[in-house]
Amino acid sequence: MSKATIDKILEIAKNNNPNSDSALLERAYKFAETAHSEQVRSSGEPYIIHPLSAAQTLAQMKLDDATIAAAILHDVVDDTPFTAEDIQKEFGEEIAFLVDGVTKLGKIKYQGEERHVENLRKMFLAMAQDIRVVLIKLADRLHNMETLSSLPERKQHRIALETLEVYAPLASRLGMGELKGRLDDLAFPYVYPEEYKTLKNKVGDLYEKRAEYLEKIKPLLFEILAKESIHPIAIHARAKHYYSLWQKLHRSNLEIDKVYDIVALRIIVQDISTCYAALGVIHKYWKPLPGRIKDYIALPKPNGYRSIHTTVFCEDGIITEFQIRTPEMHREAEHGIVAHWVYEEEGKPDQGSLTSKKLRWVKQLSEWQHEIQGTDEFLDALKIDFFKERIFVFTPKGDVIELPEGATPLDFAFAIHSDIGMQASGARVNDKFVSLDTHLNNGDVVEVITQKGKKPSKTLIDIAKTTAARSHIRRSLRAEGIEIITKKEPIRVEMTLGIEDRVGLLKDVATLLAKFGANIIKIESSDVKNTAEIHLSAIIHSKNELPRILFRLKKINGVVDIKSRFV
Repeated sequence: MSKATIDKILEIAKNNNPNSDSALLERAYKFAETAHSEQVRSSGEPYIIHPLSAAQTLAQMKLDDATIAAAILHDVVDDTPFTAEDIQKEFGEEIAFLVDGVTKLGKIKYQGEERHVENLRKMFLAMAQDIRVVLIKLADRLHNMETLSSLPERKQHRIALETLEVYAPLASRLGMGELKGRLDDLAFPYVYPEEYKTLKNKVGDLYEKRAEYLEKIKPLLFEILAKESIHPIAIHARAKHYYSLWQKLHRSNLEIDKVYDIVALRIIVQDISTCYAALGVIHKYWKPLPGRIKDYIALPKPNGYRSIHTTVFCEDGIITEFQIRTPEMHREAEHGIVAHWVYEEEGKPDQGSLTSKKLRWVKQLSEWQHEIQGTDEFLDALKIDFFKERIFVFTPKGDVIELPEGATPLDFAFAIHSDIGMQASGARVNDKFVSLDTHLNNGDVVEVITQKGKKPSKTLIDIAKTTAARSHIRRSLRAEGIEIITKKEPIRVEMTLGIEDRVGLLKDVATLLAKFGANIIKIESSDVKNTAEIHLSAIIHSKNELPRILFRLKKINGVVDIKSRFV
């Protein structure tokens, strides 16, 4: 099997690049096969299958020969008697550097929050040096997830949770939508087994039925576009990943029949102007749903994703989502940073390259690390600045400023310039005066009110959410000789449960929350206008826990519906 796999890798590499160095890849294979010859995986298969699978994933992404060779060799130093010096002597400095980078990433395992965060620090530092190190690690993790069933249950949960909380969001932030979806769906049944089974039962044959419907729409769509002289390069259906669907259902408190993009149609056209022309034709034939047009070409997502999304009342009145993009946008959406990598001449991006610009956020975090105090604050910075949903707000002149969800006018001020941030005393949002701690929303127009000579205050640290703002404030306070003591913000959630009242229901709700380690601040029941409700406020460990808590609460006998919000 391993010989067939390396032959496949060589074939893919040659198809991608006729000048691919097959001899180098074969040498790497023979070296790794010898090094791992006595080793087997938990599944019982020869160990060499694992690095070859990671290498094949990277070859399919059109990565360069050095990256593919390093993937084949990535476990040699960690798991065999061979050293980094042996790799350098045999394969040169570049491949040795990549293998060493992957080896160092694997040194710290996920054992408690502090070590987990230290692992994240290492990963981001590695990315700042060479993104290929982390691409190898992502390919390594993908194959580990594909073979997770052979490990003990305790390890399965730990590895799957780390995949869901770190590796999949990282793939997303790098714009690698296809890889993110695969990692999510592989981890989902191990981390949330009950929720996964429930969703599978809910979905049933819905995916299949929607796909059949869209296959009937495709020829009609080709026809109506052709009438307007638009000839798509391709039209194909895209199924929503299970974990993404589950998140959407819980985040928006939706029923499954209200999710209109379970299967969507992707339309690939020649250029940007044709994207907008195709949108116009679709709206001419089918009525759009108000508020469901999303122009990610004009306002791309932070990870670079570009497309136009629209949802319409299609044939037979069935609500259907269309996604319109160019071939370049499609490559970027599927493979993210890798799509830019393969179009650059150098193996490693220089400062002016497109890849380098796309990775500014990684370098930014690396530079901020000396300002960040302790693992808790680093993890918070990571979650807020890089893994959180993004919003776009505007200056009065119409310039777009991108911020994390939950950002304040103070963060906006620092995003414009550190001097404006330090002098900010208030703000106008959509022509209304607001305080600096107001949460901004997508599309807000923000004007900062400044006061010259304003001195830094410790209260600003609590108002600022972004690492950039907090870093500037901390430096200014330090310059003034003001001591800063950072504290972790509690995650507080309020819930309203619609109930059919019964004896012991309140106790069952409290018991379940206690199982999740939630600290209940307030819990009470009420009966207003013949509607029974439970109102509660609690502190939870992680925002990621909320969907699971809500899922379990809904299964309690007597709980009809739940509304929740973070405060």
